[in-house]
Amino acid sequence: MNLTWYDWHQGELTTHRLYDILALRNAVFIIEQACLYQDVDGQDLRDGNRHVAGYWDDTLVAYARILATGDRLVIGRVIIAPPARGLRLGHQLMERALAVCETHWPGQGISLSAQAHLQDFYRQFGFKAVTDIYDEDGIMHIGMSNRP
Repeated sequence: MNLTWYDWHQGELTTHRLYDILALRNAVFIIEQACLYQDVDGQDLRDGNRHVAGYWDDTLVAYARILATGDRLVIGRVIIAPPARGLRLGHQLMERALAVCETHWPGQGISLSAQAHLQDFYRQFGFKAVTDIYDEDGIMHIGMSNRP
């Protein structure tokens, strides 16, 4: 699968781009995972936040949000669209997200709140558990960081 990758500053999110992002996050995080939570949290359009997006033709199939929160970065909303799963796009997405972090914030520590069953996936990218497993909106998560 040949994707076109984008690294958008929050100010570069057009209505169409933001709609694609919110539609994919809603379809997976709320509908597929049956998790009622407030996805539109006021963070998408703040400060220097960035959005990493992979499009296959005109369809968003891979996405991650990077929050610039002072002294640490937070990678979140990591998602692969259902039809694109099993193609190792998650690996490509994380590599892109980490490259974006290094380009815009060289050497800065990165944190994420991983679904607990994905710990091994994130360990491949240098992340280590920094919290115990906890319940977030009915799904077990664990805090991870690449620099404790």
